Amino acid sequence: MSMTMEDSIKRWTAKCKTALVIEIIQGKTTIAEASRSFDLSPSEIEGRGDDAKKGMENSLRANPLDIRAQYEKPLKDLQEAYGEAMLERRARKKLQVLLGQQDD
Repeated sequence: MSMTMEDSIKRWTAKCKTALVIEIIQGKTTIAEASRSFDLSPSEIEGRGDDAKKGMENSLRANPLDIRAQYEKPLKDLQEAYGEAMLERRARKKLQVLLGQQDD
């Protein structure tokens, strides 16, 4: 990032995060350099890049999803997986009881 921007960062606002991601995309800096300069982990910077890609992809869709819709599907998938895991757990416990193999 440019020196003027480095000097003024006190809080990572969306605008600052965007500027950093754009500089990486444009090749003005690398993830490693940004990590060292701003004391951020490479995975944190990569996560910001991933978020930017998701946002760009959504904004370029013919019918962009609203923010809520973007997060509802993964949340629903996690809830379904959790429900299935709980059902399996209960079934295993019942099987153990029926077989006389109670786990203390």
